[in-house]
Amino acid sequence: MPQSLAGLRFPHERIFLPRTKLAYVHLKNLLTDAKRERAARVFGYVAIWLPDELVLLYLQEGELVSATTLDPEGAMVIPIADAIEKVPAEPEYGEICFHEADDEQLACMHYAHVVGEEPWPAELNPVDADSLFPYLLATTFDGTVEVTLDGNVNYLILRDGLVERAFCSSVHFGELEEKLEALFRPDSRTARMGVRRFPVPPPVPRQAPPALILAYRELVNGLVRELVGLGKESAPVIAEMARQSLVATHAPLGSFTAMDRLVHDPIAGIDELTDAVGAWVTEVLWAAADMDGGPERLLRKLTHERRHMFQSAGFFDRLPWQM
Repeated sequence: MPQSLAGLRFPHERIFLPRTKLAYVHLKNLLTDAKRERAARVFGYVAIWLPDELVLLYLQEGELVSATTLDPEGAMVIPIADAIEKVPAEPEYGEICFHEADDEQLACMHYAHVVGEEPWPAELNPVDADSLFPYLLATTFDGTVEVTLDGNVNYLILRDGLVERAFCSSVHFGELEEKLEALFRPDSRTARMGVRRFPVPPPVPRQAPPALILAYRELVNGLVRELVGLGKESAPVIAEMARQSLVATHAPLGSFTAMDRLVHDPIAGIDELTDAVGAWVTEVLWAAADMDGGPERLLRKLTHERRHMFQSAGFFDRLPWQM
């Protein structure tokens, strides 16, 4: 994306928080209100301009579901907790906004930060509308064309080479054809324009919430401590060996440890994460099978306080014991 990070602006519908200084906004309160307040349970994004990067938080029905970051080196998905931690408790610099946006637009934004763009043919000038649109039609292109114009990011949705829909921050009025005309022929001003294309974006993947990740961390660490207390002095080693043997098939376990070390959260959905932790807990308990009362008793003790969270995530369904 050839524009400066500070100047980037994305399409939006309603504005819940106009772009303002980050020092004036408590991010966690903003996200909590978005989840609790009925009127704020919308699809949208929170954009946070930091000195060296742009952080985007994606919300569906007020729930924070994913996060990406963009810096001069490129873009990537990051764990939700890491994204929030990037904002200092008392920021001196930076800006923030909270905008409503269509879920399809969120998918376009997210996907553009996840996958590489599809290259244009060497002979094509994608900035030239008279060359671009005939090419897209001739190739019956399906996907998204991202047009960045003077910092304004616009998304064109194409099916069979025709533009079906547009999410524009450069043009706010007019029919679709009028928006395209204004976008590619900006009133005789010298504009910095970038045009990229991407495949059809999938829906924004929902990351497991940080609270569930923390609950699973504390469950596993609590399990190891309980086993040590029951005389299984080798429990930490058993748990770590089990984790290492499972990580090839359960990638989220690469962001866990049985040794209480600090590691980054995994980027995984609830089902993928729960499958991984369920397999890990099962493996550890099978290795410590000779305990009084069986695994069920110990698991009930460890999961009691958060049993509703674990039940909602389907954790108990992953275990071979009746809970």
